Amino acid sequence: MYDKILPHVSPIWNRNTNLIVDHAKGSYIYDVHGNKYLDFTSGIGVTSTGHCHPKVVAAIQEQASQLLHGQINIYYHKPLLELIEALQQVVPTSMDSFYFTNSGAECIEASVKLAKHATGRTNVIVFNGGFHGRTHLTMAMTSSKVGLRRNYQPLVPGIFVAPYPYSFYYGMEDDDTTDLCLKELKKLLKGQSAPEETACMVIEPVLGEGGYVVPPIRFMQELRDICTNYGILLIADEVQSGFGRTGKFFAFEHYGIVPDIMAVAKGIASGLPLSGVITRSDLAAKWLPGSHGGTYGGNAVACAAAIATLKVIQEEGLVQNAQVRGEQLRERLKELQYLYPTMIGDVRGLGLMDAVEFTNQGQPDPNMTKAVVSSALEKGLILLTCGTFDNVIRWIPPLIVTQQEIDQGADIFSQALNKCSK
Repeated sequence: MYDKILPHVSPIWNRNTNLIVDHAKGSYIYDVHGNKYLDFTSGIGVTSTGHCHPKVVAAIQEQASQLLHGQINIYYHKPLLELIEALQQVVPTSMDSFYFTNSGAECIEASVKLAKHATGRTNVIVFNGGFHGRTHLTMAMTSSKVGLRRNYQPLVPGIFVAPYPYSFYYGMEDDDTTDLCLKELKKLLKGQSAPEETACMVIEPVLGEGGYVVPPIRFMQELRDICTNYGILLIADEVQSGFGRTGKFFAFEHYGIVPDIMAVAKGIASGLPLSGVITRSDLAAKWLPGSHGGTYGGNAVACAAAIATLKVIQEEGLVQNAQVRGEQLRERLKELQYLYPTMIGDVRGLGLMDAVEFTNQGQPDPNMTKAVVSSALEKGLILLTCGTFDNVIRWIPPLIVTQQEIDQGADIFSQALNKCSK
């Protein structure tokens, strides 16, 4: 039916599957042939309340009949103001200024521009393996895969890369990894970007595209201290890890810290394009009016979807569900690691942001990773890979996932491992 149309889809998008989806509900998608798949990708962490949650759909439908687009430079609209009110209930009280845009890359770019205005400084420090977007600035900040930057040089200058505390990769215990990474960061501040010219440090509280890596608590706490001591703004890239994904509303909460600026997107509106920059009013006041903006930021329908999403997350206890179901999932995955020790090098994660890293004799094994994902798809489970070496399978079920669905996904994964191990 669509064979003549598919060749006209731009090849710039990497293809993870060739499925053509007809409809979706909860944790499942259904293709045009009537096949049912358990979707543990959530649109890369976007459909946090599952596909087409009825309360979110109802909010979208109601708002669409009242106001589709109200440009924020021209007038306020109720959904944007009500979304700010709802967000104030879940963010730290010190973070009381809200700016909205459309995508993860856009809110990261806005965050950096804010940091430069607020500090009067020019440079940015990011962390190895980070993914922050594909605009020229955010691409310069990204180091998860070289293919994201190839043939786009020269990129935006003034970006400096420090090591991310990836203990499994370094083959170290968390304390040793923390010591090494902090030592290198302090050296960077002496050798490449002086504190007085560094506007911000941008970090994913759980590394996303770089491999779903959870940093040690002490690293994050000492990073916060370094930024505070030098007047460097700490930006938390919560684009993939926010809104309950890790078993806390925001991943930075696991470390007992508060960032100066937080970038949010993906799970905020259950599938509609919306992202935000959340910061303190004293910093926002230093952002020159008119120096940043966008036509569609804070779209009325997207804001209505976000309000409904927040209500569903809170009323249905989805943050707690992410914690409990995540523990269940990691327990199952660790059992499989015990059964396949020559294939699975590491199982890690927080909440429903989990990873299985494939190795062969201690080296990354992207071929096995790809084979397992392909086999799982044949059996009705959709998974995604990540990691610099493409050797990590990431698990991103929707926050509404049930105990039975976790077991179903783990059972299919077990069958895929068994097939690929032979």
